[in-house]
Amino acid sequence: MDHDNRESWLNRVAIGMAPLFAALGVPLPSRVRVAIGFTSRGARGRAIGECWDNRCSGDGHFEIFIRPDLAHDPDAMPAQIAAILARELVHAAVGIPAGHGKAFKRVAVGLGLIGRMTATTPGDAFLSTVAPILAAAGPLPHARLDTGGETTRPKKQATRLLKCECGTCGYTVRTARKWLETAGAPLCPVEGHGSMHHDPLDTDGDDSKP
Repeated sequence: MDHDNRESWLNRVAIGMAPLFAALGVPLPSRVRVAIGFTSRGARGRAIGECWDNRCSGDGHFEIFIRPDLAHDPDAMPAQIAAILARELVHAAVGIPAGHGKAFKRVAVGLGLIGRMTATTPGDAFLSTVAPILAAAGPLPHARLDTGGETTRPKKQATRLLKCECGTCGYTVRTARKWLETAGAPLCPVEGHGSMHHDPLDTDGDDSKP
């Protein structure tokens, strides 16, 4: 089966894993949304997946996000994504307040996830169980996103330092706009020369312009 987008594939895999959860006595909630996207801490965050409680959703869905920049081998990507999906579905099934405690561990281990419960990985049992589900779902329409490339995100701009000059001797310094606004112009270090002069401050207060 071919999918037009990643969400369709993820939902198909989630549906395929539903019987596994039911067999462990924790049916999946009926309202779950899954998407490839950055978690709440953005591209700089470390979480590879995140499940939001259904009480946070305007229409009562558990919202699951799996980050798009995971560096798995393309051939291994579907199984790795499925393992992250399974882990976040465990959170939805046992309830977010359960954290990574006994209820979470029982289901995660039952699915074949191994390792620390805060950072599970797919074990052989999981990979074997999920293989026919992935085969039925078909190719995953996804490739790793390079977060170091070009984006429309505004570039961070350095604060512009404004030039201040002594009208008597020409001594110059540069300082940030906020200091001119809060403390006034600096004094020339030459005795008796007084305050330095500077250009009028912009009315919009933007020092990031060159």
